[in-house]
Amino acid sequence: MSYYDGTKLLSLLDLNGKQPDIYISTSNRSAGKTTWFSRYFVNRFLKHGEHFGLIYRYNYELTDVADKFFSEIRQLFFRDQAMTSKPRAKGLYHELYLNGKLCGYAFSLNSAEQLKKYSHLFATIQRLLFDEFLSENNKYLPNEIIKFQSVITSISRGGGKQVRRVPVYLLGNFTSLLNPYYISMGIAARLNINTNYMKGNKWVLEQGFYADVAAKQKESGIMAAFSESKYTKYATEKIYLNDNDVFIERPEGKSRYLATVVVDNKNFAIREYPDSGIIYCDTSIDQTFPRRLAFSADEMDVNYIMLRQNNFFLDNMRSFFEYGCFRFKDLECKKAVFKMLSY
Repeated sequence: MSYYDGTKLLSLLDLNGKQPDIYISTSNRSAGKTTWFSRYFVNRFLKHGEHFGLIYRYNYELTDVADKFFSEIRQLFFRDQAMTSKPRAKGLYHELYLNGKLCGYAFSLNSAEQLKKYSHLFATIQRLLFDEFLSENNKYLPNEIIKFQSVITSISRGGGKQVRRVPVYLLGNFTSLLNPYYISMGIAARLNINTNYMKGNKWVLEQGFYADVAAKQKESGIMAAFSESKYTKYATEKIYLNDNDVFIERPEGKSRYLATVVVDNKNFAIREYPDSGIIYCDTSIDQTFPRRLAFSADEMDVNYIMLRQNNFFLDNMRSFFEYGCFRFKDLECKKAVFKMLSY
């Protein structure tokens, strides 16, 4: 059985031919991404003394963090090593020790504000790992991207420099293109299921599929018993949200028209369903509605205003998205919303 190898991803340059700051690795489940990168981080410490940082979404995930991170790779590669952790600042972050030597730290995104005060302590961190950055249930922290940026900024200062390069490795499974990372980085509007590698400004992404791992998953008792469920297909096939009909549905009840947006020279309607809190995108345009938004100057005419002048509206839409409250008439509408939120 073949397992994941991150060597090629680490060799890639970004869209501008420069060294990336963000490496994104996605694949079907159980391919071995976590194992490979965890081993890589530990080996960099053992060989070069390079400290690392582990990012989690919630603070409670820091409990027993040493065992979570190290127990599996210890059995596979480091049987004569031992890792422990010590909570600091009343559990705000944890220090990690390998054989009694400080090797890294662990912290959470929802502690971004408090971590600013301790940024000087993290000046030795050389790389960061955020495993499972894509949520299975599409639930993210409010303003998660802002918190993510805040944590990275806190880590990247110090060490005699105002800003230093600390690469971040984001690992995830095929869950959903409807995630704040892909939206904010403009990935959602570009990515399709046939993509193997993609490059952007200071980031690179790989999208792998390991057929033999998927075959083993399908043979397992639970997956075989629920072979027709959406979760089984997600776990065992190369399927992303924009390649199926998830969230393509019309909400029930009365709606309120919010705006008309133009994407690739086509009009789309944005509606709110107050009773359910759902935002819906379709192509049934209200020509009389005053709020009309365009994405760029060449798409703008006297009837449209630039989206940059409507940041409040756009931020509002991103908030609805982060809570999984968007629905779409069809795939075209879904892609239009991806592009709108990526602006």
